[in-house]
Amino acid sequence: MLDYMIYILAFVVGSILGLLYSYKQHGEAFVAVTEINVVALVIAIVGWFLAFNSGNLILSTIGFLLAGFIMGERPGYGRKETAVGLIISIIVYLALPII
Repeated sequence: MLDYMIYILAFVVGSILGLLYSYKQHGEAFVAVTEINVVALVIAIVGWFLAFNSGNLILSTIGFLLAGFIMGERPGYGRKETAVGLIISIIVYLALPII
């Protein structure tokens, strides 16, 4: 039970940090950018991979922190990166028992 509380707290802290970062980065209210931010994509892939596939409390917590960082950004930021990171993480999670 304590593990889940740590994961939730890490995700919330990551979301707050992501929101603060995106406010410092961009001043506009909503963004309609179509290109993918490569740095955010790498953070999302690593975060979701660690969250689902590490099997370690510390690494999973770091993964949820990183995933929360990307998901917590302002509206319009990080949505594509989060989706790609989740898809890759789920594919790896499902493929690991097969390998």
